[in-house]
Amino acid sequence: MNAKRTRIEKDSLGEVEVPEDALYGAQTARAVENFAVSGLKPWRAFVWSMGTIKRAASEVHRDLGLLDAERAEAIARAAEEVAEGKWDAEFVVDPFQAGAGTSHNMNANEVIANRATVLLGGKPGEYLVHPNDHVNMSQSTNDTIPTAIRLGCLWREEELLGAVRSLAEALRDKASELDDVVKSGRTHLQDAVPVRLGQEFGAYAKAVERDAERIAAAADGLRRLGIGGTAVGSGLNAHPEYRARMVRRLSEITGLRLEGSDDLFESMQSMADPAHFSGALRTLALTLIRIANDIRLLASGPATGLDEIRLPAVQPGSSIMPGKVNPVLAEMLDMAMFHVIGCDTAVALASQAGQLELNVMMPVIAHNLFESMQVVIGSVSMFTGKCVLGIRANREKAEGWLARNAIVVTALNPLIGYAAGASLVKEAAEKGTTIRDLAVEMARAGKLRHRDGARAVAPEEIDSALRDLRRLTEGGMAG
Repeated sequence: MNAKRTRIEKDSLGEVEVPEDALYGAQTARAVENFAVSGLKPWRAFVWSMGTIKRAASEVHRDLGLLDAERAEAIARAAEEVAEGKWDAEFVVDPFQAGAGTSHNMNANEVIANRATVLLGGKPGEYLVHPNDHVNMSQSTNDTIPTAIRLGCLWREEELLGAVRSLAEALRDKASELDDVVKSGRTHLQDAVPVRLGQEFGAYAKAVERDAERIAAAADGLRRLGIGGTAVGSGLNAHPEYRARMVRRLSEITGLRLEGSDDLFESMQSMADPAHFSGALRTLALTLIRIANDIRLLASGPATGLDEIRLPAVQPGSSIMPGKVNPVLAEMLDMAMFHVIGCDTAVALASQAGQLELNVMMPVIAHNLFESMQVVIGSVSMFTGKCVLGIRANREKAEGWLARNAIVVTALNPLIGYAAGASLVKEAAEKGTTIRDLAVEMARAGKLRHRDGARAVAPEEIDSALRDLRRLTEGGMAG
């Protein structure tokens, strides 16, 4: 077996072996050796962001006369290839690494420098374009990594919101489709007054719509870029025009609405904006867990559960019980959202762990934010397409449960009062009959009095109050 061919590079600590054809260099190679932790690699959003930042910087420095046109063009072209995903395999540093993300930043610098060197006729490791002096000019890990976090989240914002809004739309359509199904409401998992199946699904739709609004509002805070702050927020070693020009060029390249931070020191110290965005994803996750669990309950059975809705059968549910079909898409959504909550917890802990001028936990913030977005987009899209769109009502079962629900007695409160209603519920349960039948029977016998005690309630009044159960879902005073 042939040994893998390597080249020798040098950094401030000495010589390092690097795979001969690798576009990354010495500092990345050290990081691969030092942080062989999880086997995870940077998310595509992160690599895109870093490539975009490096491209913008090379073009700004060219325009400022700080970088010769030939090198600037090579860097810009190499960085654009990185952003497009051509060199994803060269981004090899584990997200669990040295603080702040220096290894991530140098991975990007080295890949772009070596690719630019090749474009200029050299070989990897010759560094006709230098990773630090040219690619990283006017930059620090401390302002590029938080900028990359913000850009990466904004890059997928519309995709994320599209998935969430599509779910809300599907739930809204389902609410209209199912609105004529009157069923038993439930509070405390016990029988309650009637609702329409459409009202339940309409509430789900509204909850998801509001979560989309929260996510969009939280994303606005990510538009404030601290690029140009360099090491601590002072802008040391950056041209006075660099900061404003970078924000403008990044806006042009990405098509995103961006603005410069009004306090570069705050942008260096604080990860509150990413944490706030992560928190909005967490709130969505809580909503979706609740909805998924409701759908599992409503579809439970079918023979021994509620069975008020039927879900699309997408796969067999058991390796031992023939014919069993499970609510697998709702279960998947639950697990996905549990994971999103875990990612948010990591972001929250990392966000509070900064000290003085810098939060050094940015790599794990980046990884978990981009992972949360991916998991939400994928799971919500699958749940919408393979579950929600195919939900149908089991009208017979829903209306059957409602007919047996003694709590419809609430509609008689204006006639007979609360105490008499409670007595009816108890007696109906003992006799195994419905509230309607018992109330009419008692009224015919003259045993049911009006709540003011002045007269007996007529059977027709009972029948009128309970005849149209849909009316009980529309508010107002029944009877």
